[in-house]
Amino acid sequence: MSGKDNQLTPEQQQYKQFEQKRELKRPVWKNCIIAFLVGGVFCIVGQVIQLMYIYFFNFTEVTAGNPTVATMIFIAMLLTGFGVYDRIAQFAGAGSAVPVTGFGNAVIAACIEHKTEGFVLGVGSNMFKLAGSVILFGVFSAFVVALVKIIIISIGGF
Repeated sequence: MSGKDNQLTPEQQQYKQFEQKRELKRPVWKNCIIAFLVGGVFCIVGQVIQLMYIYFFNFTEVTAGNPTVATMIFIAMLLTGFGVYDRIAQFAGAGSAVPVTGFGNAVIAACIEHKTEGFVLGVGSNMFKLAGSVILFGVFSAFVVALVKIIIISIGGF
């Protein structure tokens, strides 16, 4: 036993052993594989959407990225509104939370949760609990990168 365990009373040590015997073993490898596969399916769907933008709407590979991301977020928001994304997330775990679809799900889930408080104070303000920080740091990071690029170009580095 560790040093912390020596400080426990005999009843506490007995309860800790009782707890460890009954603790559920988590299928870590299975969960990792499922998360990987579901995240991969999300990426395949995103790639198909990007190819549709390229072939049907005459986007280039460079310009098709932004509408693809927006479409994936919109799809995630729709699925969240209909309650489908929550079931996918329960099954997939981190596989559904990591891509941009997880961002769309988080924004709409906050809106749905607080809709009883009204549209302005409930939906509007709670939507930006997550989205506000993401937008803030995204804009700030873009500003810093652009500033560094301008400084490097003005010096004559590139």
